[in-house]
Amino acid sequence: MADGISNLLSPQELQRLAHLSIQSRYVVEGTLAGRHRSHLKGASTEFADHRAYVTGDDPKRLDWKVLGRTDRYYIRRYEDETNLRVYLIIDRSASMSYTSGPPMKYLYACRLAASLGYVVVKARDSVGLYLYSDQIDFQAGARNSFAHLNNLVKALSRSQPTSTTQTAKTLHQVAEAVRRRALIILFSDLLDDPPEIIRALAHFRKQHHDVIIFHILDPLELDFSFKQGARFIDLETGETVVADPRGMATVYRQVFAQFLEQYRKPCAEMNIDYRLVRTDQEPARFVRSFLEERKQLSK
Repeated sequence: MADGISNLLSPQELQRLAHLSIQSRYVVEGTLAGRHRSHLKGASTEFADHRAYVTGDDPKRLDWKVLGRTDRYYIRRYEDETNLRVYLIIDRSASMSYTSGPPMKYLYACRLAASLGYVVVKARDSVGLYLYSDQIDFQAGARNSFAHLNNLVKALSRSQPTSTTQTAKTLHQVAEAVRRRALIILFSDLLDDPPEIIRALAHFRKQHHDVIIFHILDPLELDFSFKQGARFIDLETGETVVADPRGMATVYRQVFAQFLEQYRKPCAEMNIDYRLVRTDQEPARFVRSFLEERKQLSK
């Protein structure tokens, strides 16, 4: 895995992620034997339980070890399961370059995506990638190999935040492209048009995809704890405003809370897993906590 994921995650972080897995809350479709129940019927390698042999059963399904121990005939039964396809969708618009201190939002999103991609491939599931700004700039289908994951991470490392953003348009395009049921994970600051983005997220749910939103924001965007007057520049439009943030902090926080609620409430109604993520949270530690919580909620 050299020259790929190791550029974003330390050996200690990879070790922390090594025994985790990501659970889908809905039925999925895939191509390999895996841990996730599928709505498709067919053979599976995941053992479920035994039942007593009855006349007409295929003798090939007899459990000979049980027969040797108990001198009784039992049939092995299996879950119909499949692997999980996970698509990472990462915002590389100019606003993702903001930082009040390392790392910038885009780099944090890349580290978070690399962490989840590692978990996915380690668990023998498949991972794909969409990278976008005002259009889809890079895309790769879902595959299950560390070589593929390293190629995705290299694509992330070669890219930098640029241009304006068209999140809703991108999500509609991905929803049209991903035909099989999958887990869709969006990494973005969502500084766009909330109603249009919500409609695009509904497109995924209409197609029965499981969806996770990581709303990535810098601590200062949330707290607005600036201490002196400053010039604020819109990184995507170049528009400039000079203001004393101390006099507008209370109003800013109220308006920003309303902005966040435009995502929280509709996501809850659509059973979309929405998570607000601060860039001062250590990525591997956050992923571990998130996946353990999700596993408990999926039971």
